[in-house]
Amino acid sequence: MPNLVIHPALPALLVAFAAAGSAGCGLSSEGEAQAAETRVNPALTPALIAEGQAIFRFDTFGDEQLWTDQLRMHEVVATIDPITALAIGLKVDSEALPPGLLDTADLSDPATTAALLKLDAVVGIKASIDDDNRITRLGITCALCHSSVDDSVGPGIGRRMDGWANVDLDPGAIIALSPAVPLEAKAVYTSWGPGKYDPRFNIDGLSTPIVLPPAYGLRHIRNATLTGDGPVSYWNAYVAVTQMGGQGNFSDPRLGIDVRHTPDLVTAKLPALRAYQLSLKAPPPPVGSFDRVAARRGFPVFARNCMGCHVGSSRTDNNSGRLHAPEETGMDGAYAARTANKAYRTTPLRGLWQHPPYFHDGSAATLADVVEHYDDTLALGLTAAERADLIEYLKTL
Repeated sequence: MPNLVIHPALPALLVAFAAAGSAGCGLSSEGEAQAAETRVNPALTPALIAEGQAIFRFDTFGDEQLWTDQLRMHEVVATIDPITALAIGLKVDSEALPPGLLDTADLSDPATTAALLKLDAVVGIKASIDDDNRITRLGITCALCHSSVDDSVGPGIGRRMDGWANVDLDPGAIIALSPAVPLEAKAVYTSWGPGKYDPRFNIDGLSTPIVLPPAYGLRHIRNATLTGDGPVSYWNAYVAVTQMGGQGNFSDPRLGIDVRHTPDLVTAKLPALRAYQLSLKAPPPPVGSFDRVAARRGFPVFARNCMGCHVGSSRTDNNSGRLHAPEETGMDGAYAARTANKAYRTTPLRGLWQHPPYFHDGSAATLADVVEHYDDTLALGLTAAERADLIEYLKTL
């Protein structure tokens, strides 16, 4: 698919996992991306991490050409008040607000949305506002899907928590608001629901949405994607260019994708972005959120039944290159079939308490559902007590 044209109904999102870079210009395969990541692996210096934080939070990579020029989302956002914005999962960074602003602001007025955007207070959205408080240009950043807030001021309003998947965000519903999206595509987008997104819909026209993943705890993870297609830098480049609409280069012959832009506004920023993402640690479980005694009993249950795949400190055998056919673990294979490797990696276990639902498609609503699935699919023969103890152990990860 040379010179891939970004469809005006293109979905939005994910760099951060993008889970997501260190890279060469135009990463062309998992192997090339892995080599680039090994070759260009700068130390996580404070300066590089700070640069990456700014990119993660505020850099659109020039994707205004999609969100403004094609999707006309600046017109849509101009009509949305903060109450509505919060209802579809957008977040407000309270630390970007002047003291007392929320005490007097009218959250039912779309003009307040423009004022918040002017302050860079809407997480993951970057906008240009003219002297008449009108939105003239608008784009998105990695933080849209891979940051949340701590709700310290109110629901959806608080201090940033970078790397946390925004499980409240409804990307499909947001994209469907665009006047440029055809009715058939709107029906697909609105079918996904909060916390889910399909990063391949605009490539192949199919729809098998996956849960938005966290972008923390990646420091010792080889491949950032559910199917092990490539390392952090590969996925950052893929999402920035093919999903966010960023003006950069991405090529993967395995998928028939070759996108080139001049100038390239993505590739040079990938090392710093990657450094920031690798600096984000998984959040520890809240005090009192699990039964410590039961968790200690659950560890040997985990060791006997789970460590064959969830190996080492990374808790994934994919670091050694292993992948699993969907039928091995009873997973739906529809999404994997659309990827380069056609199989799933073992997901690293980090911050499990924080980001239900589980599995790539969110088909397990709780950790109890996860344990039940594997007990049944793999015929583990766990007793009710072992299941309960294993669940408590998983809450500690």
